[in-house]
Amino acid sequence: MKQILFAGVIGLFLTLIGTPLLIKLLARKGYGQYIRDDGPREHASKRGTPTMGGIAFILSTVAAYFLSKLITGVSPSYTGLLVLGLMCGMGLVGFLDDYIKIVKRRSLGLRAKAKMAGQLIVGIAFAVLSLQFADARGNTPASTKLSFITDFGWTIGPVLFVVWALFMILAMSNGVNLTDGLDGLATGASVLVFGAYTFIGVWQYQESCANGETLTNPGACYEVRDPLDLAVISAALMGSCLGFLWWNTSPAKIFMGDTGSLALGGVLTGLAICSRTELLVAIMGGLFVLITMSVVIQVGSFRLTGKRVFRMAPLQHHFELKGWSEVLVVVRFWIIQGICVIVGLGLFYAGWAADK
Repeated sequence: MKQILFAGVIGLFLTLIGTPLLIKLLARKGYGQYIRDDGPREHASKRGTPTMGGIAFILSTVAAYFLSKLITGVSPSYTGLLVLGLMCGMGLVGFLDDYIKIVKRRSLGLRAKAKMAGQLIVGIAFAVLSLQFADARGNTPASTKLSFITDFGWTIGPVLFVVWALFMILAMSNGVNLTDGLDGLATGASVLVFGAYTFIGVWQYQESCANGETLTNPGACYEVRDPLDLAVISAALMGSCLGFLWWNTSPAKIFMGDTGSLALGGVLTGLAICSRTELLVAIMGGLFVLITMSVVIQVGSFRLTGKRVFRMAPLQHHFELKGWSEVLVVVRFWIIQGICVIVGLGLFYAGWAADK
């Protein structure tokens, strides 16, 4: 358990001291945020704020993970390396997108096909490798069964699993990306979900089927390959995002950019797949789902009827245009995310208790 504490504290410390250094570097190079002209007028003042801040919490999370292993003398697991690899791979795609927007002065960044190709390559690599590296009990990092609070009966096979994993990675990455529109919104919401996954990882480790006679509820044990390592990564992410939030909260000194949002969506999906909570993540990450659906509804309504449901999509901008202040929107949306996390954890525990 010391790994979890070390990872969280190190991640927090590294982003607290590292983010201002990154801000100075990005500002010196002129890597500032592009602001849409059709957005809320209040956002015009954000133009030029350093972006690509996701670099800070990606690097600090990786460093916190490996330093916690070094301090405690525990070897990294295949599951941990795969989840971190997914985060870094998606972050790299986001970095290229941000770089082209800022340095090449092309406001749309990577072309849609190139961006999709990058996400597909990273996602397929993760999905295929996650079905390898079985442990002594035959558990691989991922499973070809669908899962909610644990695996249930439907085995979809390796090909459909890759398709399913890609759908989840793309959906969650783009969901976090759409949420990242106000100072601190996506960062704070992510902290809440990573906190929940820290708890889930610890609980699954304590109630692992490998523990045999020490189980408090043998009928509801978890066949998860490396649950404690998932908790370590979640704690490192929670600490790193909290440190980044210090600088990202209103008025933001730095934005995470696509570098950060794609990485967060990717690693969140990796945690869900490897902890066998694939459908549960849609509840615990309910804010990301809600904001994504607002865009789908807006686009669908406009194409079908020529009318818009919201004043502007994503949803957070609709409330800004209704007169809510940015801070008010962010705090209320954090509350929504907190409720989603509580409901998700309640369902997770209820599923365990129901099998007693």
